[in-house]
Amino acid sequence: MTTSIDRADKPTFPSRTPRINHVATSVPAELLDEEHRGLLADFYEHVFGFQELPTMTQDRRRLIFSVFDVEQFLFLIAEDEPMRCPRLDHWGFSVGSEAELDEILRRAKAYREHDDRVDIIDKKTEDHGMLAITAIYVKYLLPMMVEVQYWDYKR
Repeated sequence: MTTSIDRADKPTFPSRTPRINHVATSVPAELLDEEHRGLLADFYEHVFGFQELPTMTQDRRRLIFSVFDVEQFLFLIAEDEPMRCPRLDHWGFSVGSEAELDEILRRAKAYREHDDRVDIIDKKTEDHGMLAITAIYVKYLLPMMVEVQYWDYKR
């Protein structure tokens, strides 16, 4: 069966372009106890600059990090059957310079020196001619990695 779709009839958003505002993932309740929340907050703030929203925290139930803006956040929720995924499942954000990407990588590697649970896929650049994308992947305690990209538009 085929359906006729009017491709010109699509949603419009005159107030602003919609944007992705959060990533939500389920984790075991013990990962949201006081000790592990402290580890997560320390790592994600130190390496990426995320900020815990403490008024939203519920012991062994919920932890939310602001990701650079209050309207962008990482939502962690306890579940009896938490998310499991392959190593390369991830979510990502981009930075405005390769130096900023390098600084995140440096911080992740420094953190890994005292906690070997930090998983890093080192910097790699894919050159697409007019655009080169440089990326790293970092994971700590959570099911998904975080990818950080720098997009270098060649002039």
